[in-house]
Amino acid sequence: MTALNRKLLREIWHLKGQMISIALVVATGIMSVITMRGSYETLVEAQQSYYRDTRFADIWISLVRAPEAMRENLESIPGVETADTRVTFLATLDFDEPGVPALGRFVSIPETGRPGLNNLLISRGRYIAAGVSDEVILSENFAEARALNPGDELHAIINGRARALRIVGIATSPEHTYAVPPGSLYPEDRRYGVMWMNREVLGPAYDMDGAFNEAFVRITPDANPDAVIAELDTLLAPYGGLGAYAREDQPSHLILQSELDQNRIIGSVIPAIFLAVAVFLLNLVLGRMITTQRGEIAVLKAFGYNNREIGLHYLMFAVAAVMLGTVIGTVGGLFLGDGYITLYSQYFELPDLEYRLSPTLLLISIVISLVGAVTGAMAAVRRAIALPPAEAMRPEAPARFRPGFLEKIGFAALLSSAGRMILRNLERKPLQAVFSSIGVAMSVAILVIGLFMFDSINYLVELQFRNIQREDIALTFREIVPRSVGYELQHLPGVTRVETYRTVPARLRAAHREQETGITGMQPDGRLRRLVNSSAREVPVPPDGIILGKFLADRLRLENGDAVTIEILEGRRQTAEVEVVGIIEEFLGISAYMSLSGLQRLTGDSEVVSGAYLAVDQSGIDQLYQNIKQIPAVAGVSSPASMLESFEQQLSEGILLSAGFLLAFAGVIAVGVIYNGARIALSERGRELASLRVMGFHRREVAMLLLGEQALITLFAIPIGWLIGYGLAFSISTGLETDTFRIPFIADPGTFILSAGIVMAAAVASGLAVRRRLDRIDLVEVLKTRE
Repeated sequence: MTALNRKLLREIWHLKGQMISIALVVATGIMSVITMRGSYETLVEAQQSYYRDTRFADIWISLVRAPEAMRENLESIPGVETADTRVTFLATLDFDEPGVPALGRFVSIPETGRPGLNNLLISRGRYIAAGVSDEVILSENFAEARALNPGDELHAIINGRARALRIVGIATSPEHTYAVPPGSLYPEDRRYGVMWMNREVLGPAYDMDGAFNEAFVRITPDANPDAVIAELDTLLAPYGGLGAYAREDQPSHLILQSELDQNRIIGSVIPAIFLAVAVFLLNLVLGRMITTQRGEIAVLKAFGYNNREIGLHYLMFAVAAVMLGTVIGTVGGLFLGDGYITLYSQYFELPDLEYRLSPTLLLISIVISLVGAVTGAMAAVRRAIALPPAEAMRPEAPARFRPGFLEKIGFAALLSSAGRMILRNLERKPLQAVFSSIGVAMSVAILVIGLFMFDSINYLVELQFRNIQREDIALTFREIVPRSVGYELQHLPGVTRVETYRTVPARLRAAHREQETGITGMQPDGRLRRLVNSSAREVPVPPDGIILGKFLADRLRLENGDAVTIEILEGRRQTAEVEVVGIIEEFLGISAYMSLSGLQRLTGDSEVVSGAYLAVDQSGIDQLYQNIKQIPAVAGVSSPASMLESFEQQLSEGILLSAGFLLAFAGVIAVGVIYNGARIALSERGRELASLRVMGFHRREVAMLLLGEQALITLFAIPIGWLIGYGLAFSISTGLETDTFRIPFIADPGTFILSAGIVMAAAVASGLAVRRRLDRIDLVEVLKTRE
């Protein structure tokens, strides 16, 4: 081992506190890349592999009823590679338990062979046997939530008749990667599952013998999806076609893709911020640390070491810090990445979903960190080796202290002598103070980003589940029924209020822009389901015209008073121009609203509804659920309370993990900047501070001179960090907008106060660590003259 290498090891051990803090900053950058971007790449790879293996369809269309002979016509459409048909419907599952009734989405599968498209991956058990009428395959998440296994039995009410079904297999399907019950927003695995049954059994049970009510196709690579969709709509319109839609609008894929899009943004923006901050701090801290070794560099030159050897020696300080940070960041990133993927696997049925580290991703993050470290180290080394050895071995000339701008304007009169010393020291090195403040400000900004999520989610929960959805139960009917059903529901035991609604699929057009969505017709006097604006004020349902969600209005570039063309995608498929009479801020889904009477005039139908909202006396709610199970017309039952429980469970795991991740990293960065700043300041000003001690200054007074400078830098950084964090949080909130979910941009004052408090706590902890070192300083050793 050469003399320089021995010196390097001694120096690293002597500066181990600073080296560890620098390594932790590097580790935060690398860990964020490995965890966030790595999780995104793992999810995308699992999704694409799953879709490919199961032959996921490209286009779907739902309809009322069409003969099976139409399948050949579907396959003859130009651009269609293969087509398939099936029977699918919702049915109530009869479990002997209180609470909201469980729902099953029944899907037909071939009696022999496997589905040509949207195949199943059976994880346990087997496929259904030919000629057996009671066998069923369950979706995996539902089976796990209910502790159901092959060989168990369950009961369902299909088309008003109770049936006993025997479970023979547990499977997943790409169509139900994210299984959400009707009227809900998040999975409720105990309450909703998918059941696959024999086509020859399921068809007759639902009055679909020799017919189908859903079709899907795979198109050729060179096909035009829009042209195929248009042909499907034309072909199946006489059979009650509800409008074909591409894979991008398939409910499960839409939610999964929205989650991936959000993950891609977070997995790109947040790691980029962390890595940029890490590189900045490496430049700042290593540059200042090496500058304090000016005398050692001069001695090495005097002993004959050339500039290249000296530069390489000090470069190894940076390499050692980055390598240590790489080890910590890689191990931590693998652990957190596995946690992220485990969290996703609870909600998305993606087989073989395991976190896989991308060597390319790791290499890129290491190279970026090394470049930043080398840049900071070499800039300082070049300044030191530029001096002749005799000049460099002398201590730096004392700084000229003179009144600065703040003193000249009279501000110094308000300060003590110690305060003036702190102020002058900052004024003589303004760039150093500014860069240190920026480093601390970035940790404040990251804290603001992490904490604003809590504010936004709390606001969203309050708005959606306290102001908009005020019903106890929401019913979805199997098909449209007369509006008079509301009076029948009113007489059910425990029901105190009923409000009916109608939802119709429609295509909205404005110029060349269009969007398919559902239009909900609401009672103008409704109290259980309301329209509210972003200030939680109720927006009345107008007798005429349409109210759009802001996300939909922005996509179609519509404002109040504009006309929108509406094409109804069911029944008589009428088209009309309707005035936009209101725009409301919505954060869940893409929606449009009209009065029940206005929607009735638009569709040309009689007074019919597709669902109802119920207010219920809680003392009789369990009996009401039992009564609803026996109503054949009811296809689905949802409860805002159970939706909120599922929503909060998912957020408590996902948001807390993400926010905790950000808070921990911000704390590391804050400590890394402040601790290193104070330690380097101690090295730079050790002789000066020791002289003050000899002159009679108390330890507390000397510590105040050193740490007061860091305190001012921290206080100056906090408002800068607030501004940066506010801008970044707004950008992230805007970038995460998807068709299914938007994060409202809400940042309460408490968020800024808490972020400042956390950084100040980090500053105090760093200050105490440096204060102990300052108290142990050897005055005689420091004051020795270097001649």
